[in-house]
Amino acid sequence: MLLVYTHKITPRLTYAFKHICTRILGIPVNFTTKVEEFIAHDSIKMSYTKQSLSSEVFVRSHELLFEQGLSDLDIHVQKWDDTKGFFSTSEKSTLPFDVFAATFYLLSRYEEYLPHVKDDYGRFTATESMAFKHDFLHQPVIDIWAYKLKTVLQKQFPEFQFPERSYTVKPIIDVPSPYDFKQKGLLRTIGGILKDVVNLKFKKLYLRFLVLFGLRHDPFDTYKYILNKQKQYNFKFQFFFLIGDYSTFDKGVSAQKKQYISLIKHVADYCHVGLKASYFALENSTILKKEKKRMESILNTSLSASRQSFSKLNLPEAYRNLVDLEIFEDYTMGYVNHLGFRAGTCTPFFFYDLDYEIQTPLKVHPYHLMDYALLKTHSQLDKKKAVNELIHEIKAVNGEFAPVFHNYTFSEIERWQGFKELFNLMLDSTYEA
Repeated sequence: MLLVYTHKITPRLTYAFKHICTRILGIPVNFTTKVEEFIAHDSIKMSYTKQSLSSEVFVRSHELLFEQGLSDLDIHVQKWDDTKGFFSTSEKSTLPFDVFAATFYLLSRYEEYLPHVKDDYGRFTATESMAFKHDFLHQPVIDIWAYKLKTVLQKQFPEFQFPERSYTVKPIIDVPSPYDFKQKGLLRTIGGILKDVVNLKFKKLYLRFLVLFGLRHDPFDTYKYILNKQKQYNFKFQFFFLIGDYSTFDKGVSAQKKQYISLIKHVADYCHVGLKASYFALENSTILKKEKKRMESILNTSLSASRQSFSKLNLPEAYRNLVDLEIFEDYTMGYVNHLGFRAGTCTPFFFYDLDYEIQTPLKVHPYHLMDYALLKTHSQLDKKKAVNELIHEIKAVNGEFAPVFHNYTFSEIERWQGFKELFNLMLDSTYEA
């Protein structure tokens, strides 16, 4: 057990230390404000305060972990070997940056509480983030910092055995609409036909009729392929199905359709299944509660995971609603149009509510790549290069790689050509050294 001496134990401090020390490095951590207890501890230890006690591993503390609420922070991002750091310390500090305060800043999504420009869907965008502006969005900086701390501790305590964690992949399959043409109902089908005619999309119209008459597979019906892939690996895919009511933003299939219910049940036999919360459920807990109950009645079990429609997150309300409804896993933390690490980590973490100053039971599984982000890269070679670079970053810290693909990504639709190969590349990365 790592013992940390500090002048004051706060919820922020325990939160940051537990993420770095326990969730990333795998070592339990305890805290003390008593010098005698710290001196008497005969195993791995360090101090986190304003001044070192003697020659121990010492990180000079920034005020952030001892504050409450939001304040106007003066942040200077600087180069630190092959990565970046901020909240610089002093010469006597073992590390040049207060990695714990910086970790808290990134994990709590402090910057998303501050004034910022949202996109058309009301989302915090990558370009607004400090990580993007200072060119470290492509790195899981928190995990990198944790390993730097580990190196320092190993040097001071060579006899201490650190546990090793291994690189994992957690594929996320998002299903906003299970079918492109099937199960849409008479009115929507007629509307779709008329739209194809008006827009002169005769190829799509032809395909629509082939599907409706059972002569072709619906292009979005890729579940057989995905489930066959699932059977080849010993880790479970995580599916999210939209079962909210039809709206301007959500145009899926009615959750009353027997074929759709049957599909969800079938997928749940092989994979983890969660709720893709509809756009209007994001800020309306009544709608979210209705969708949760709907999914639980289909799965015949309590719902544990959700993902927000359009990857929209309004903090802290969106996460508070999940906690209130006892949904304890979220898979929305990431950027739709950019690869990288929105919260600076490739390790799942718990949501910290900055208004209430508490760690909540909601576990956030950040994703690092969405299929849409790769559409900006035109050649297949460049797409593979981008994926491999991301995998390399996560493997370097033995983290969890969470890519988000959609059911239609595996279709024969032209814009998604080559994405099956990219998906296989990600899955097979677990086999490579």
